[in-house]
Amino acid sequence: MEDQTRLRVAAATLAAALPAASAAVPLAFPALDAIVTAAVEEQRIVGAVVLVALGGKVVYRRAAGYADRERNRPMQEDAIFRLASVTKPMVSAAALRLVEQGRLDLRAPVTRWLPEFRPRLRDGRSPVVTVHQLLTHTAGLSYGFMEAEDGPYRRAGVSDGLDAGACLGENLRRIAGVPLAYEPGAGWRYSVALDVLGAAMGAAVGEALPEIVRHEITQPLGLEDTGFTVRDISRLAAPYRDGSPAPVRMSSPTRVPFGASAIVFDPERVHDARAYPSGGAGMVGTAPDFMRFLLSLRPSATLRVLAAETVALMMRDHAGPQAESQGPGWGFGYGWSVLTDPARAGTPQGRGTIQWGGVYGHNWFFDPVNDVAVVVFTNTAPEGMSGRFPRAVRDAVYAWLAGDAVRSPSPQTPPT
Repeated sequence: MEDQTRLRVAAATLAAALPAASAAVPLAFPALDAIVTAAVEEQRIVGAVVLVALGGKVVYRRAAGYADRERNRPMQEDAIFRLASVTKPMVSAAALRLVEQGRLDLRAPVTRWLPEFRPRLRDGRSPVVTVHQLLTHTAGLSYGFMEAEDGPYRRAGVSDGLDAGACLGENLRRIAGVPLAYEPGAGWRYSVALDVLGAAMGAAVGEALPEIVRHEITQPLGLEDTGFTVRDISRLAAPYRDGSPAPVRMSSPTRVPFGASAIVFDPERVHDARAYPSGGAGMVGTAPDFMRFLLSLRPSATLRVLAAETVALMMRDHAGPQAESQGPGWGFGYGWSVLTDPARAGTPQGRGTIQWGGVYGHNWFFDPVNDVAVVVFTNTAPEGMSGRFPRAVRDAVYAWLAGDAVRSPSPQTPPT
C-alpha cells in the first residue's frame, strides 16, 4: 500500500510539473531508451514502437529497429501492425456500445442472434451460452493453439483467426461441433469466443463486424489506421518469429511453438478479402491509435465512446482470480485481464490494471491507480508479447515514476 501511495504521488507530481507534456514533447527517459535499444541490438526483436502516457498525456514515444529488415525500412511511429488479440479490446468495446444502445443484451443467449450455434457438452446437453460468457471467455470454448497438436479444435479444422481458415459460417459450424470444455460459466479458458461474438453482433445489427467497429469505435475516436483492412500498405510492418541468432521473417503459413502446441500464422491473411473478419484477431492498427483508445477509457477523458459506468463494468473482474488469465493475481473483465492481487502477480502495477497483448508481438496495459498507460507494439512473435522485453519496459516505467523522472523531467526527443 505504501508503494502504491508513493507511485500515485510521484505520478501526480510529474503530471503537475508537465502541463504541456504532449506527443510532440516527450520526456528524457534514458533507462527505457536503453531497454529498447538493447532489445533491437541483441536481435530479440526486429522493431518496436513504445508509447507511455501519464495523466492522459503521451510523455514518451520511441520507434526503433526495422519495420522491414530485409528492405532496410526503419520502424516509424505510424507503422501499421497486424494486431492479433489487440483486436479483442476494441471488438469488446463495440459490443458494449451495442449494449448501451439496447441492441445487444449481456445476459441473453447467443442463439437469439445465431440460432444454429448450439455447442454441446460431452454428455450431449446443449447449455445456454450468453454474450457475457463470450466476452469473458467463460463459455466453454477454446483455441486450437491452447490444445495439444491433436486436440479437438485441430481435428475439426477450427480457425483461430490468424490463418487462412474457413469462412465465418463454416468456422462457427466447426466450433459448435466440438464438445464444450466445461459447463458455460463454470471455468475460464482463452478462446475463439470473440469470433463467435463478432458474428452475433453482425446478426444483431445487420452490418458486418468491420462496419460496426468503425461506426462505434474507430471513427468516433479518430483511429484512422485501425480496422480490418490495411489503409496504407507501404506502412505495414513485416512480421517475424523468434529465432537464433536473429528473428526469422514469417512466411505463409508459419508455425510458431507456443506452450505444448504451436500457433499457425498466415501473414497474407490480411490481404485476403475472402478471410472472415475475426473478432478475436483480425484487425490491423498503429500504436498511437491504440493509445488513443486506451486513453478514452480514463474517467476524465473528453474523447470517449463509452459511458464511464460501462468502462467500469468492462474493467471489473468477472471471471474470478482462479482464472489466472495472466498468471496468479489476474482475473478477466470484458476484453482484457484485470489485476486483482499485485502481490501475488509480482508486479508494481496498481490493483485494477487492465492488460493484454497480441501474439504477433504486442503488449499493453492501463493502470488506473497511477493513471499510466503503456503500449508496446513489435513485429516479433512472441518476444514482443510475453518475452523479457515487455516486462523490462513495464519495470522501467514504474522505476521512472518512483524516482528519476520526478527529479529531472527534461524534455527532449529520444533517439531512434
